[in-house]
Amino acid sequence: MLVSGRVQGVFFRGATHAQMRALGLSGWVRNLSDGRVEAEVEGDDARVEQALAFFRRGPPHAKVESVDVRDLPCTGERSEFEFRREG
Repeated sequence: MLVSGRVQGVFFRGATHAQMRALGLSGWVRNLSDGRVEAEVEGDDARVEQALAFFRRGPPHAKVESVDVRDLPCTGERSEFEFRREG
């Protein structure tokens, strides 16, 4: 997912990390140098839909303008949700 809007400097990554771990999803989240946030989320369909709903609204101080979603094949390579370095 690529999330655009006011999504950096508003605890978006931290809130994402907490929300995805609470949902039991694996994957990662990082800031991009162009001001967007990028995330990859893996898990069962119902929980991924809950994650998508979170990305569309963001944490309280965020202002999400758009979420670009791409379906990717599941890899199962991660068992937790983690932070990645800025890309």
